[in-house]
Amino acid sequence: QVQLVESGGGLVQPGGSLRLSCAASGFAFSMFTMRWNRQAPGKEREVVAVITPTGDNLHYEDAVKGRFTISRDNARNTVYLLMNSLKPEDTAVYYCEVPTLSEWGQGTQVTVSS
Repeated sequence: QVQLVESGGGLVQPGGSLRLSCAASGFAFSMFTMRWNRQAPGKEREVVAVITPTGDNLHYEDAVKGRFTISRDNARNTVYLLMNSLKPEDTAVYYCEVPTLSEWGQGTQVTVSS
């Protein structure tokens, strides 16, 4: 079965950085577009970043453009989200998703606070 396991979240000060990882298994990872989404308290889930199977097409939500970078390692079945210049409004639970399979991981908490 499909498994998506996120890691790398934590507490970071404003302006800091984190790198999230999502280890995937149970499907042909290299053939699927992957997404990072987030959900802040009291808000709906939103798409943060998208990467196509070969990594040649990327999409970012406007609020994170220039600060976040999505990447993938198909040999390791892993997708990453490098988050720089973090702001308090980036505080949320971050999830990776295989959109065409409607599969999500359990999420990892990111808290940006001084």
